[in-house]
Amino acid sequence: MNFHGTEVRQRALTLLRGGAKNADVARELNVPQGTISYWKHADRAKRGECPGRRSPLCPRCDKGVLDEAAYAYLLGLYLGDGHIAESPAMRIASLSVSCTDTWPGLIVACVRAMQAVLPGNHASKVQRRGCVEVKIYSKHLACLFPQHGPGKKHERPIVLEAWQREIVELYPWQFIRGLIHSDGSRITNWTTRLIGGERKRYEYPRYFFTNSSADIIGLFTGALDRVGVEWKSANLSRTAQNISVARKASVALMDAHVGPKH
Repeated sequence: MNFHGTEVRQRALTLLRGGAKNADVARELNVPQGTISYWKHADRAKRGECPGRRSPLCPRCDKGVLDEAAYAYLLGLYLGDGHIAESPAMRIASLSVSCTDTWPGLIVACVRAMQAVLPGNHASKVQRRGCVEVKIYSKHLACLFPQHGPGKKHERPIVLEAWQREIVELYPWQFIRGLIHSDGSRITNWTTRLIGGERKRYEYPRYFFTNSSADIIGLFTGALDRVGVEWKSANLSRTAQNISVARKASVALMDAHVGPKH
């Protein structure tokens, strides 16, 4: 069955217009509930059943107000592990970020950032196996994330536009936090030292950021340089580059402004 085919969508709309609940339609047609919710909303809007609701101004093409701090964080999430998908049938794009179930705080932060950047749109949460996909639809995603394009991000150039660079320079910690929360981690390493003839265990925290795009790695390390965080390259994979922050003072800075995922 083609879940997103015209017949399935029309069947869903017929059930919804008849008063069926979103969850019941999703189960009957084996379609994600988030998709059913979007189909229902788009159908109501098309038929003029959403009175008083106006499309928000785009911060780029309509000169609407942009929450720049939230945008810097969301840009980091997108560049790290987010993706934008376009649906010709719906004539609208969606931004998705997958968040592991064990980090409910990250899920909340992602939802808040999406809705702060696109205040007239609703960020939905779709439960997947082991994770929650936070998703928002907007026809202005290409305006806000011009890095979007065909293929994987590490297979095409990723260069910030002038207005994006200005935001990242104003809010470097929010940008770093978004990158760490999407494609990074805070771990605790340990080693042993001989002290007074006795070998003792010594633990120390460090941050890692891993990405396959040299351009995104450069944006991350450039932001670290801007805030005075020392880093080093720790290549542990043939397909991705790892950046390590291990010096005590730099880890303290990261703890103060980023912190572990939670």
